Amino acid sequence: MSPETIEQVTALLGREPRGLEEVVVAGERDEPVVIRVASLVDGHPFPTLFWLVDPDLCYRIDRLEAAGGISRLQRRIDADSTLRTAMTADHRAHIALRRSYLSEGAAGQLDRLGYLQMLDARGIGGIGNFSRIRCLHTWYAAHLVVPNTVGALVDDQWAVAPCRV
Repeated sequence: MSPETIEQVTALLGREPRGLEEVVVAGERDEPVVIRVASLVDGHPFPTLFWLVDPDLCYRIDRLEAAGGISRLQRRIDADSTLRTAMTADHRAHIALRRSYLSEGAAGQLDRLGYLQMLDARGIGGIGNFSRIRCLHTWYAAHLVVPNTVGALVDDQWAVAPCRV
């Protein structure tokens, strides 16, 4: 990864990134939107594979969460078994994707430390309960890489009630 990219991500995060593996989604001017983080950072598991770093999207999601967006979406999911089933599938696919990025060495170290099984039980954003939303930022970051149920619901919400920055 180029020093310029690391500088861009550092500026967006407001700190030096730990475990930065790559920029997986870039904007129109090649600016980082979503980064991929290692599953083993400084000898500890890090279950959040994708991190949203685009300030405009982060702000839009902040506003959506502050306006009760998680609760609204969670009620919708709780009332719809099809959405809950899709979320479970999203988590399982995310776990498989995270596993595909693990090097043999990192997987071995996570296993030796007793974290691999725990990591394999955690989906998007490190969530263990596959029918719950905890953070729209992690869901949306993952959605921009591989479309998912919650990210699509956020897109639908913005289509109905756009949140402009």
